[in-house]
Amino acid sequence: MKRACPLCRKDAVKEGNKFWPLCSERCHLVDLGKWLGEEYRVDGEPDEHAAEAAASVAGEPDPK
Repeated sequence: MKRACPLCRKDAVKEGNKFWPLCSERCHLVDLGKWLGEEYRVDGEPDEHAAEAAASVAGEPDPK
């Protein structure tokens, strides 16, 4: 199976490619950086429990 890499548009082959659907480790790392930098977002209502957990991990006071 082959299709265009969503980042660089080069051919990405599925067979033997541990970075599928991306074409390479470079595109995989670029994609990971975008997720970590919050460039990608999933639409929806904020999860109250997730906000509380994130605040407690960061050592911030309860957001309520």
